[in-house]
Amino acid sequence: MKKLLCAGALILVLTLCLCAALAEGPSSLELTRLMGNGINLGNTFEACNNGKLGGNTTDNPTFYETMWGQPVTTREMIHGMKEAGFDSIRIPVAWMTNATHLGKGEGDYTISQAYLDRVGEVVSWALDEGMYVVLNDHWDGGWWGMFGSESAETRALAMEAYKGMWTQIAAYFADCDEHLIFESANEELGSRFDEDSPLYCQDSVVTYLPDNERYALTLTVNQAFVDTVRAAGGHNAERFLLIAGYGTNIEQTVNSRYKMPEDTAEDRLLISVHCYSPWSYCGEGSNAKSATPWGIVKNFADLEAEMKMMTKFTSQGIGVIIGEYGVLPGSDGLIKDNAVTYHRYFLDLCDYYDYCPMLWDCSGFFIRKKLAMGDEGMAALYNEKRRANEGDIDSVKAAAKASMDAAVAAAPESFREDAIAVDDDTCVAWIMWSSGDWLQSYSVGDTYNPDSMSPGLKPTDVVIDGEGTYTVALDFTGTESGYSNNVAFSAIGISNAEVIHPGWALHITELKINGEPYKMVGRPYTCSDDGRCTRVNLYNEWVTNANAVAGARVLYGPNIGISPTVLNRNDPALSEVRTIEVTFVYGPKK
Repeated sequence: MKKLLCAGALILVLTLCLCAALAEGPSSLELTRLMGNGINLGNTFEACNNGKLGGNTTDNPTFYETMWGQPVTTREMIHGMKEAGFDSIRIPVAWMTNATHLGKGEGDYTISQAYLDRVGEVVSWALDEGMYVVLNDHWDGGWWGMFGSESAETRALAMEAYKGMWTQIAAYFADCDEHLIFESANEELGSRFDEDSPLYCQDSVVTYLPDNERYALTLTVNQAFVDTVRAAGGHNAERFLLIAGYGTNIEQTVNSRYKMPEDTAEDRLLISVHCYSPWSYCGEGSNAKSATPWGIVKNFADLEAEMKMMTKFTSQGIGVIIGEYGVLPGSDGLIKDNAVTYHRYFLDLCDYYDYCPMLWDCSGFFIRKKLAMGDEGMAALYNEKRRANEGDIDSVKAAAKASMDAAVAAAPESFREDAIAVDDDTCVAWIMWSSGDWLQSYSVGDTYNPDSMSPGLKPTDVVIDGEGTYTVALDFTGTESGYSNNVAFSAIGISNAEVIHPGWALHITELKINGEPYKMVGRPYTCSDDGRCTRVNLYNEWVTNANAVAGARVLYGPNIGISPTVLNRNDPALSEVRTIEVTFVYGPKK
């Protein structure tokens, strides 16, 4: 494709980009150490009108840049980020939605010159600061759903557009050295191949591709990314490339089905994953004081166990970039309790395991209009953790380990006095819950965690000591809102039951919402995701075919009419769930 460089843009890039040869550059692992701590320029260039083009606006890039509430980016802001302790910056971009005509049915994926120049300008400011820059294509209006279309023509156009996009981007920045890194995608390679974007996927799309096909398509897209950039000339032949993991989810990316692409350059590939673990604490939602608490010994252990998984790649010499992480501020804009402790531990883990962390930020931590960090504790932490303040690798790792050990030693075992102690020989039943607005939650996941709950929520869990009838419940009346706004996910879990009571099943005899009997809209079934925890889904929209679930069973009779969504989200009874109570019979299949 024709190199899209006007004379002014060429001068800008040649003047401001660092152009040293890469013949004797750092290795993939060495680069992640040089990158230090990073920050995202979030909700800025990736901001788009939710999949709707805004008329003839591609010649006015700031129309989109400010669409999600952020100010126009300035050189002073980038300088302020560097001064605050960030040695790298990730710039998410919506290229297709904001700068092409692909979504207008024209099949035209030529990127607007004005948009390229505007992104190039901000990149050049960061390079001037000596920062490393990661440039990607983000969610971008959901155009990635074209890859999962039932239409072969649409799938072909998706790949053509993807290659054409990176051909233009790589050509524009061909003279920039290893301080500029391209990233193949954001969180889209995986389940978002099925996303039904109203702008791009106007034909019928595949509802859900099988996982094996998603993994194979992820490799295909990542390989196309590498091949396209390498062929674009200039420093692209040796540029470091950041390969998006499967959904950038750590557990799914370390899965054996995930494969790294081949590369003609040696030791120039990195891998990207994200970590907001646990989401019930890190994620957006209620105000800071109402967030799910974090900071017990188990929380530290769980976070380290998840992060340690990525040593699968560092052990192969592949540098790891945690492209997004952070305890996101509450809806009131305040920093959550223990956030500084969490961030310190997270950064220590990255030092210890040789990862580069890049904080997700949309003026919640670094306040762009004030050109400074908004919280004193966070400001001190990131100033301390800047690359210039760190010593040799061995010293950094030793200091990180000592800091992590001290944090765990100071942590309490539990936030709750009434928590049921669990070991491998104990079965505990509970109701997993995430509200429809994700503001209320309790112990979601196959590991029973009674400390993972919204403040004020009162659970009734029960020890399962054999065959019999049991009741579990949740009471939301003591939470900030006093109720759960509908449901996004719910299941009954029984810890260790698959091991202790293999093949047993659970039959719900009564379900009450707000004290009133509730008629289920399907027949619940018993199953297990991990071979240890027994579960019965009450609302799990991610299961699309209950009959295909391995090990699915019911207590009485055959698997007829089974459903993973026995709660009806459209039922007015679920609009304000103050209490939910489930009574069930548990025992060997009859």
